Formats: sequence, C-alpha cells, structure tokens
Amino acid sequence: MSDHQLRTRTPAGPAPGPRTPGSRAAAAFRAAAPALAVYAGARALGLLAFWAAASAAGKDPLGPLSGRWDSVWYQRIAENGYRYTVTLPDGSVHSDLAFFPLLPALERSLSEVTPLTLGGAGLLVAWTAGLLAAWGVYAVGAHLRGRRTGVVLAALWGVYPTAFVQSMAYTETLFTALAAWALYAVLRDRWIVAGVLCVLAGLTRPTAAALIAALAITAAVTLVREYRDERRAGPVLRRNARMIAGVALAPLGWLAYVVFVAVREGSPFAYFEVQAQWGNNIDGGRALAAFIAGLPWPAALGLCAALGLLGWLVVLCVRQRQPLPVLVYAITIVVISLIGAGYFGSRPRLMMPAFPLLLPPAVALLRLRTTGRTAAVLAVLACASAAYGAWTLLGSGPP
Repeated sequence: MSDHQLRTRTPAGPAPGPRTPGSRAAAAFRAAAPALAVYAGARALGLLAFWAAASAAGKDPLGPLSGRWDSVWYQRIAENGYRYTVTLPDGSVHSDLAFFPLLPALERSLSEVTPLTLGGAGLLVAWTAGLLAAWGVYAVGAHLRGRRTGVVLAALWGVYPTAFVQSMAYTETLFTALAAWALYAVLRDRWIVAGVLCVLAGLTRPTAAALIAALAITAAVTLVREYRDERRAGPVLRRNARMIAGVALAPLGWLAYVVFVAVREGSPFAYFEVQAQWGNNIDGGRALAAFIAGLPWPAALGLCAALGLLGWLVVLCVRQRQPLPVLVYAITIVVISLIGAGYFGSRPRLMMPAFPLLLPPAVALLRLRTTGRTAAVLAVLACASAAYGAWTLLGSGPP
C-alpha cells in the first residue's frame, strides 16, 4: 500500500467546529500581542523616567498623574456629581459641566467595588484603556496595511510627544480606544457596534463630533453612490438598514450630555456657553494665529514648521487613499484642535487621538532595510518621549 493510500485511509479525526467568539477573541489577542508588548514597554519607560525625575526633584510621582489639572475635576464629579464652579480673579466662571461624564462614572464605580481611591481608579481606567486603544490602533493598521504596520502604528502612538498623557487619569486613552474600535467596526461593516461605541465616545469627550462626522459622511457617500447606480431608494435603504441604524445611534451620547447641560442650566446653548467661559469656544483659528504672531521669530518659525509638517501628514494620508471614515475622523480631529480658542499647550494632546496621521510614518519606518533599524528608531523616539514627558509633568502648566 502506498503512502498516499495510507494517508487517504487514515481517519482525519473530527472536523473542527465553528470558532466561538471566545476563540476568535483569543486569536485576535495573540495577533495583537507584539503591538501591546511594544506599547506597554514604551509607556513603562515613560513612567520609569518620570519616577526617576520626580524622585530626584523630591516630588510625589503619583501627584501629577492623578491629582492635578483635569484629573481633579473628574474626581470631584465622581465624588459629588456636577455641582462645582470656581470664579477666577478676572471674573470668568469655570464650571465642571465642561467635563463629560463617562470617566467620572467609571472612577466612581471602580472605587465603590475595589479598595482604590478615585485617583487610583482613574489611573486604572486610563492604563487599561491605553492597552485597549493600542489594540484598536493595531487592528486598524493591520486591517489597512498588514500586521507589521499595525505593530509599528501602535508603537508610534505610544511614543507620541505627549504620550505621557496616556499614563494620566485623563480621557485621551478612553476616547482613543472607543474611536479606534468604532473605526475598525466600520471597516468591517459592523455599523451597529460602531454606533454603540460612538455613543460611549460621545459621553467621553466633545471631540466625539469627529467620530460622528466620520460615520455620517461615510454612510451618506455610500447611500448616494448606490442610489446613483440603482435609481431606486427602497432597495438601497433596505440593504443598508444596519448602517443607517448605526449612524442614527452615533450622536446620541454626545447629544444626551449637551441636552443634560441645557436642562440643568435652563438654556439650549448652555454647554457651548460653559465651554466659552473656559476659553474653549471655536474662533476659526484666530487665537492660534495671535499666539504665533506673539512669539519671538525663531519660535514662530519653528511652530509654523511643525504646523507645516502636520499639514504634510494630512496630505500623505490622502495620498495613501486611507478609507473615508478613517480620513474624515483624523482630519476633523486636527481641525477641531486648531480652530478652538483654548490654551495652546493642550493642542498636541487634543490631536493625539488622531492616530491615522501616524500611518504614513509607520509605513515609512517599515521601508528601512532591517527590523533592527526600525526598532532602533522606535527606541530613540520612546526615550525622547519619556524625557519630554518627565520634563512636562514636573512643570507648572497643564499639558
């Protein structure tokens, strides 16, 4: 009997059954493990650098991470609800209604079921969300350009210049996690999941407007294109019912909070009035232009060069033919960050969730001849990000 006959007569065993959601999640986690490991290493390096710098300066290393700036406002909301305002010497009033409710709700819930303080709960949420965000960033990058690109994309997001904020009890990691997985869901044509994630993002940060726009514009373009081909609205709408439902869900979280503030304050535009009192109103970029004009010329030229680089990244994203939802999301995040009148130092942090802007650099890094060179560049960036984070966190101004 030949070897071929033996092989064909040997029972193959039971056929593998359908993959369960748990097995699919486990396989996805194993695929993402290198990205998560690189991201966790970058953030651990940043925390180590900050701990060493804070210890050398005789300062508490946990204070800036969970007990200063916006973190204090979130913890106050978690403890007492929305009831705190402060009047500044110039007469302006800052209300805690400027802060969205999901992070405080998570902090309060965790502190009630664990021994953690509100600050500790905030850090746990931020660090866990950071890993979930890195996983989502990897998933989008891997879907668009392959697994190696996904790993480098997650790594670049972890060594972003203001990545130290990812280690703070802020909302950036939570929002990015929700946004990345929502975009991934859209890319996989899972519109209901994307809509639900967008609802949660809308309860996290006002920049959820970028995510809402990404879903709405993508759906509108899809419907117009299909209607143009068929000239019949009924079949087009029925075929895209889940997409329409996802888009209808998307703004509900953001709108719910805006309506809550309107009812609470007795004014339909109360939320925007609160943001204006904080100096966060939209001015079309006048504040940014005035800030640049007031700088010494070397600093002004450097900032203009940085803005030019940002614009070039947007151009590269367009040239890469990134999918429409990804492109709309990233560009809208950038526009929102630049046209506000708020504190200039926070703008790089506000743009951090626009991770698709890092896709062109990720692709470029993979063009280096060896993996070792790519790793060396990422290591240098991680060290620079860690040093900058330690220096910033020990400063007096908020990030």
